[in-house]
Amino acid sequence: MDILLIGGLWLTGAAWDEVVPELTALGHRPVAVTLPGQGAEPSDATLADQLATVLAAVDAASGKPLVVGHSGACTLAWLAADGRPDQVAKVALIGGFPSADGEKYAAFFEVADGVMRFPGWGPFEGADSADLDEETRKRFADAAVPVPEGVAHGVVRLTDDRRYDVPVALVCPEFSPAQAREWIDGGEVPELAKAKHVEYVDIDSGHWPMFSKPAELARVLAGLADAA
Repeated sequence: MDILLIGGLWLTGAAWDEVVPELTALGHRPVAVTLPGQGAEPSDATLADQLATVLAAVDAASGKPLVVGHSGACTLAWLAADGRPDQVAKVALIGGFPSADGEKYAAFFEVADGVMRFPGWGPFEGADSADLDEETRKRFADAAVPVPEGVAHGVVRLTDDRRYDVPVALVCPEFSPAQAREWIDGGEVPELAKAKHVEYVDIDSGHWPMFSKPAELARVLAGLADAA
């Protein structure tokens, strides 16, 4: 199965470099998507530009793909389900939740000079980054691409209720499946509360398992694809 891999904030498609060969060895066809403004032109991309790139990858897939979103890009993966509900086999969300219609995509940190830069590791101390060694942290920070304001502050628009029929797998790294269920059942994630098929998968990692547990993450994603 084609597996589309969409990295979160500040990440290019290279974030999946250690996951791709593992997925290939497991019999799948991984495609690491490099997003406009995060490794591809234009540098001043908008959320619409990024979504267009993701939808083009869905359209180019052989059969119905598994669409994987990480962190902030969980919303992009969900937008793909909204834009192509008949063409997406399943959505896998790693360490994040989709924004609701009308919300900003990722207005999490300060925007300056038209971009939202990686804020350093301070906001991510604890469970998010505990499994990243100093070399990996430095590599991440050095490669981090500032996210264009047009992406970070882009407004999410969801229009097709058929997205709720697309199966969703919530991969839980720095939080547990029990916590995720509590948040969804408590109304904190309205989009997933309406989804008809949600499964929860635990992975023992921090927020960036593609760096700290690439082989384990690949096995999780391959299992989800096999079951799709």
